Amino acid sequence: MSKVPLTLRGAELLKAELHRLKTVERPSVIAAIAEARSHGDLSENAEYDAAKERQGFVEGRIAEVESKLSNAQIIDPRSLDADGRVVFAATVELEEIESGKTVLYQIVGDDEADLKLGKISLKSPVARALIGKFAGDVAEVQTPGGMREYEILDVRYE
Repeated sequence: MSKVPLTLRGAELLKAELHRLKTVERPSVIAAIAEARSHGDLSENAEYDAAKERQGFVEGRIAEVESKLSNAQIIDPRSLDADGRVVFAATVELEEIESGKTVLYQIVGDDEADLKLGKISLKSPVARALIGKFAGDVAEVQTPGGMREYEILDVRYE
């Protein structure tokens, strides 16, 4: 499996989730299964079935998070030396040329992307249009509503 880019913060969040899954969720599911078993006949025990289903989900998520962390290429934006170029983990201030509206985005991995927090996926059309450009450049982005142009006002590594 190829390396997956992940910001330092994204890696910390995944590690925290893995810790919670292993120390809180897994023991909780084990206790729920034991409780359901104590009720007797497992063939018609909905609590047991629900607990086993939950166990499958928790174990699957643990395996998924461990895999992502083991294949992660963790990038700390503060340690980047990209000479003002837009790269993964950079925070970019943009102005939409037509409306004059400014936005601030950080380019992150798929798992970290959250538009409400200003984090866009490296694979998004906006991020793909920005990568490699510098402050002062104009990026053209094909959106469902048509072509949009953004001027890059600032590139930061924070």
